[in-house]
Amino acid sequence: MTRSVYVTGIDRGDGRQVVELGVMELLTRQVDRVGVFRPLVHDGPDRLFELLRARYRLGQDPATVYGLGYQEASALQAEKGTDELVSVLVDRFHRVARDYDVVLVLGTDFADTQLPDELALNARLANEFGASVIPVVGGRRQSARSVLAETRNAYRAYDSLGCDVLAVITNRVAREARDEIAAQLQDRLPVPCWVLPDEPALSAPTVAQITQALGGRVLLGDDAGLARDVLDFVFGGAMLPNLLKALTPGCLVVTPGDRADLVVGSLAAHSAGTPPIAGVLLTLNEQPGEEILTLAARLAPGTPVISVTGSSFPTAAQLFSLEGKLNAATPRKAETALGLFERYVDTTGLSKRVSAPSSGRVTPMMFEHKLLEQARADKRRVVLPEGTEERVLRAAEVLLRRGVCDLTLLGPEDAVRKKAADLGVDLGDTLLIDPATSELRDSFAEKYAQLRAHKGVTVELAYDVVSDVNYFGTLMVQEGLADGMVSGSVHSTAATIRPAFEIIKTKPEASIVSSVFFMCLADKVLVYGDCAVNPDPNAEQLADIAIQSATTAAQFGVEPRIAMLSYSTGTSGSGADVDKVREATELVRSRRPDLLIEGPIQYDAAVEPTVAATKLPCSPVAGQATVLVFPDLNTGNNTYKAVQRSAGAIAVGPVLQGLRKPVNDLSRGALVQDIVNTVAITAIQAQAESAAR
Repeated sequence: MTRSVYVTGIDRGDGRQVVELGVMELLTRQVDRVGVFRPLVHDGPDRLFELLRARYRLGQDPATVYGLGYQEASALQAEKGTDELVSVLVDRFHRVARDYDVVLVLGTDFADTQLPDELALNARLANEFGASVIPVVGGRRQSARSVLAETRNAYRAYDSLGCDVLAVITNRVAREARDEIAAQLQDRLPVPCWVLPDEPALSAPTVAQITQALGGRVLLGDDAGLARDVLDFVFGGAMLPNLLKALTPGCLVVTPGDRADLVVGSLAAHSAGTPPIAGVLLTLNEQPGEEILTLAARLAPGTPVISVTGSSFPTAAQLFSLEGKLNAATPRKAETALGLFERYVDTTGLSKRVSAPSSGRVTPMMFEHKLLEQARADKRRVVLPEGTEERVLRAAEVLLRRGVCDLTLLGPEDAVRKKAADLGVDLGDTLLIDPATSELRDSFAEKYAQLRAHKGVTVELAYDVVSDVNYFGTLMVQEGLADGMVSGSVHSTAATIRPAFEIIKTKPEASIVSSVFFMCLADKVLVYGDCAVNPDPNAEQLADIAIQSATTAAQFGVEPRIAMLSYSTGTSGSGADVDKVREATELVRSRRPDLLIEGPIQYDAAVEPTVAATKLPCSPVAGQATVLVFPDLNTGNNTYKAVQRSAGAIAVGPVLQGLRKPVNDLSRGALVQDIVNTVAITAIQAQAESAAR
């Protein structure tokens, strides 16, 4: 039977979308096929479903997501009664449930629904669907005493109506009262109760949403600028010095369109990062001259300048009534929402209570979710040397919003802050260090000179070397000021890993540094090694690569079954290349008899059970290999790229292995999500290194 989870509420304004998104995240970690059902829907686009569909790549036909429109449901209930309404909705729910392992049900929203006793209707639908319930209670602008009472009453209401209540989540409480409320609710209910504080960034509209609501015209700005959250409004009418004192991070400056001085001054402050603003809104349907707009565009590229027809007072009234919404066009809000949910909800405990049936498949999305969850469980600090690179900054924002790890960015501090401000990226409390001016430079130079004295490196020479961001970042890892490093989005592989070879060096048990790619196929994850570092390893090195790759696979939840690949299987072939693989296989067996290994073996016999049944019928590895070790770089690199392109696999890596501390290289074509995944992997490697010490 399909497992389903029904997220509902007791009144409007509970910010339930945060919980619905968080539960969807949990479900997609556990199973491959997750369906969505909303029993009743308002006219117009469903913002949350569009977000879920885009974020989780849902293939579900939107026509199957909805039961009835509210007006249709109200008329049906009035004419034929609640039983008939429920019967129709149950039938439509089961049309979805039969095609999915688990269904997330989005309860009614208690807003302009014209339905009597909406809570009871949600409870009955949950029971008829066989769904477990997560009630959400809104605590915004309420006292702690009121929130406590409403939370307990919400549980009792759904429990008394026969619902299987998984947990209760209280949302949007005052941040300063959150800990007190959570402490008072602890052990007051027979089910877990988690308390989420109000998060201003979630209710803050974006510049794009404001532009649409006010019918504004975009004079300047790009998509990234329009996606910025507006956290405050500053109305400009005073002289420029007074306006500058009033600016706050993330504010929207609202000023008459003829005040060119305020426009230029605000954007100049943004350019200097003191503070970064969301944009400028011009009223009265006036705009500065072309020369002012040209100057504005050069001062703060990408920062929005919007023109509206209204005067300041009616515009202000509209602005204060706007509230940001989660939708497919606000992916940064989604990251904030998930970070909030994962910080304050025991996601491991909730996953166990949901106990969705495991599909036995590991999809790319499930693997990526697991990486973030594993990294978050024991936060580490990762240094990113390429602090002024756009993709790195965007990845840093995702990592910070999701609480995956702590970060240090390298580069001139003013340049990093300006680039982040131009992108609308919030770096929070990220540590920024300029290697050229850092107080660490002297001690790092002495350390590097000691390490490379045998190569004739003096302190004076070392002083220049350690100003390089990759050398500086590597020394931070070596000296314990960071747990790992990720670079390579704009640097070559050699520039990224050479400092690691010189400073961190290999583990005592490793003869070489090698790499693996995690190849995320449609239904499983395979580990390929070595596809990036060693051109033509000998038998001894190949055995080392196999052992390292098996260890890495196990760290990330892939049970290692090693296939030592060759152009022949078993004893059918001979020659130097096959003999090398055969010798390497025997070396692994002698060093690590606990590992399952087969070799030499051809790729098809390693991964395809029907071929394995013919070629190696009694092998515990053939047909089900998870770690595939290639005989040389030429074979490995071409194979991983061929599989990536022809099979649509997601290649995560290269992940370096064999170093004493984790340093990982990025492709110069790496996407933001690739960087996020690699940083998470690096943090997990750091956890393993710490546990081994």
